[in-house]
Amino acid sequence: MTGSVGSQHWAPGDHILWRYRGNGTGEVHICRPVTVVQDTPELLAVWMAPGTECVRPVLVDGTPVHEEPLATRYTAARTTERARWFGTGVLKLARPGDPWSVWLFWERGWRFRSWYVNLEEPRVRWSGGFDSEDHFLDISVYPDRSWLWRDEDEFAQAQRSGLMSPAQAARVHEAGRLAIEQIRAWGTPFADGWEEWRPDPAWRVPELPVDWDRTPAHTAP
Repeated sequence: MTGSVGSQHWAPGDHILWRYRGNGTGEVHICRPVTVVQDTPELLAVWMAPGTECVRPVLVDGTPVHEEPLATRYTAARTTERARWFGTGVLKLARPGDPWSVWLFWERGWRFRSWYVNLEEPRVRWSGGFDSEDHFLDISVYPDRSWLWRDEDEFAQAQRSGLMSPAQAARVHEAGRLAIEQIRAWGTPFADGWEEWRPDPAWRVPELPVDWDRTPAHTAP
């Protein structure tokens, strides 16, 4: 991957990896090559282009995870596969230390659809990108400033399956409450005009490296 090393910041156009490690396992099971839009002490912004080759978890027989019944979704044996991200691209925004990132989605033709607050561990920077751990619970936010919880059933099942302790679940709920405060106040990043942003047409789609799952020496977020 291109870009800076350690705690330095990447430049617009650099290619890095946005990864998620399995809950309780520490193994990378989601990996998405992205292009840096902005990387400052205040904000990380990256673009995942349509057609990007990513890594995603699947069941050992190749069944998509979301097709597995909820009761066994987090206990059935899994592996990973490489697959293309189809549809429109995704702009991801994250402030250092926040236990969530905010994703922007568009319809075809750049008609803005919604923001998506993905509750997660604050991202940890390493030489090739950032790592996090997904917390199952999410929030959708719409242009009329309405919002709603997402994946509450998966959040509850993750707790029943032992992937999240009651104390951690309480912390995730508190993170969601803080995110909702920002939504209600229409603060950053919802009021910052990112829905009008467009990628540089000269940017090429990042490639998924062979060593996408290597374990790096982590540095500061």
